[in-house]
Order: sequence, then structure tokens, then C-alpha cells
Amino acid sequence: MSAPTGERRIDRGDAGLVSTHAPPAERKTLDEAPTERPRGMLRVATYNIHKGVIRDLFGLKRVASVHELRARLHELDADLIFLQEVQGKNDRHANRFEGQWPGEPQDVFLARSPTLKHTFETAYGRNASYLHGHHGNALLSRFPIVRRENRDFSDHALEKRGVLHCVVRVDRRNVHCFVIHFGLFAKSRERQADALVDWIVREVPRRAPLLIAGDFNDWRDRLSRRFVESLQVAEVMGSARTFPALVPWLRMDRIYQRGFDLRGADVLRGPSWARLSDHAPLVADLALARP
Repeated sequence: MSAPTGERRIDRGDAGLVSTHAPPAERKTLDEAPTERPRGMLRVATYNIHKGVIRDLFGLKRVASVHELRARLHELDADLIFLQEVQGKNDRHANRFEGQWPGEPQDVFLARSPTLKHTFETAYGRNASYLHGHHGNALLSRFPIVRRENRDFSDHALEKRGVLHCVVRVDRRNVHCFVIHFGLFAKSRERQADALVDWIVREVPRRAPLLIAGDFNDWRDRLSRRFVESLQVAEVMGSARTFPALVPWLRMDRIYQRGFDLRGADVLRGPSWARLSDHAPLVADLALARP
């Protein structure tokens, strides 16, 4: 993405557009059903999917990765997947990759397993709109999504950002999930972090389980201390290098949690992931702590 110029303060109003897709009730009667974990256990992943398009090995042409991406997402066996750069619509890609591009929003397409026998619940928050389509953040959830909201976190006119907030019901408790994709500039990220902290402090109960995950673009680690001190969260993997995917060096993608016990975390690296996106996915196994 080219670097924008100019700055303005964050508009903290509701960005307005959040779409959802609910799975059928029979989703658990599958030959590929997700792992039945002990009560209160869940696997969480965050992944910037680069709109389902990546350059080939030689960098000469762009190829659609969305079908393989869907298969690999389901192989993660995750319960909650925080996604960034999800294409809600792109007419240009639909024409360029005819026969390789889904005829539905990517969150809906990715939610279904390749055999079409399992479906996540999904929520999508539109962040950037243009003549040929739009993209934003999404949450895929094996738990019921009982509430969702998307807010505009754009800090200047040329770089559209948003935060998607979903409440999911896990083990009879509400878990607050925030899907993040912060800006390219340090000052923008600081203002976005301040707005996020203010939102959570004002509207999320202090004892409620909390997950904040996504692409923070915070490779210099300037924001973690602010989140930890203001929200009493913990980062699941302080050494998680996720960018670029082939040989990750920068800490771009993060998961912060409150109200869980960490059981393990990992970054999925290597050529098989690098041909899907320029980011590597970060995965964590968590256990919901007692209230």
C-alpha cells in the first residue's frame, strides 16, 4: 500500500456497515467436524490474508490464493479467526481471475469448508470502499456471535481503517473480540490505540473476557505497554514475528487476551503459507479462566 499524506483526528462514530452470515444448525454433524475441546478451551488465530491475492514466486504476476487459503484456514482447527484485508467485493479480481474467484463475499466463502459441510458464523466490517468493491476486517466464529459493531478508525483520508467488535458466547459467557488493522504511520497508530483503549474502558465490563487481535503494524513495539497497563491484557507471544511470511522478521500481528490462561502459541511459517499471503498466521490455544 502506498504511503498516504496528511493527517486528521479519528472519527469515533459508527462506520455503519457490518454484515453477518450464520451457519446451519446441523453444522456439527460432519465428517470433518472441529475438535471437541474440553469446556472453556478454544483456539484463536489472526491472519492478514492480503485480499486473497498474492504475487507468484518470481513476482511477475498476481495469482488468486483464496481457494487454498480457505482449505488452510480450516486445517487450523481454530474456533475464532480474526481476519484482515478481507475482500467483500472486487469486480476487477472477479474478471481477472474468472473461475478462480468466489461469487460471494470472502468472509462467507472462507467460512465454509472446501467440502461445504461445515460453516463458521461470520461478521464482516467494511473499512475501505472504492468503485470496484470494498474490503475490511472479519471474524469467523464456531461460537454464536451475539453482538457486532464496526467503527471507523481512519486517521486520514487516504488510509481507511476500522475496528470490528463482536461479542461471542463461549461456555455461557460473553467474550469481547476486537479485530484490528491499524495504520502505517506511528502517530496514526498511537491515536488509534488511544481510541481503542477508550472504547474498551468505557463499554466493555472490566471482568469480561477480552481478545484483541489483528495486524497492528507495530513493528517497533510502541503500543503493547499501553494496552497491558490500561486494559490488563497480556500478549500471547511476545516474540511472534509474522512479516514477511517466507522469512518473518517484523512483529506485525498480535493477539492480546484477558480472562484466559495461555496454553500455547505459534507462528505458522514456511513456503506453503508464504504463497497465500505476505503475513504468516499467529495461533494461540487458550483456556477460559474462572470468573
